Amino acid sequence: MRLGFGSDHAGYDLKVEIIKHLENKGYEIKDYGPFSDERADYPDFAHPVALAVEKKEVDLGIIMCGSGNGINMAANKHQDIRSALCWEPELASLARQHNDANVLALPARFIPVEKAIEIVDTFLSNEFEGGRHAGRVNKISC
Repeated sequence: MRLGFGSDHAGYDLKVEIIKHLENKGYEIKDYGPFSDERADYPDFAHPVALAVEKKEVDLGIIMCGSGNGINMAANKHQDIRSALCWEPELASLARQHNDANVLALPARFIPVEKAIEIVDTFLSNEFEGGRHAGRVNKISC
């Protein structure tokens, strides 16, 4: 599975830890930056990840900023993106199963690395259930 990553400066350290974890599990990673913890604006990294998901250059995206809100909002400006801000594993599971989320947004300043990894693993191990959820998901796009 190919995964696209992006963050801002607040999410940088968490991004590095999650990428290490996923590379050890055999995932193919495309990091869209930033590449240091120097000040960086989250839209500059949310948009490339969202575009990569839309163009099928990666299968799913994982993005993070301090609260997770800003980067999530930026990604969701893209027509074919369903980015879900998750701070608990159950939210990540439901985002995939019920909402067909294709991007996971994390609040880097509000969850420890261990919990973030658990959330990411949960997101990646679930799939869209379709069925009764499909009609709702189809109504999301404008």
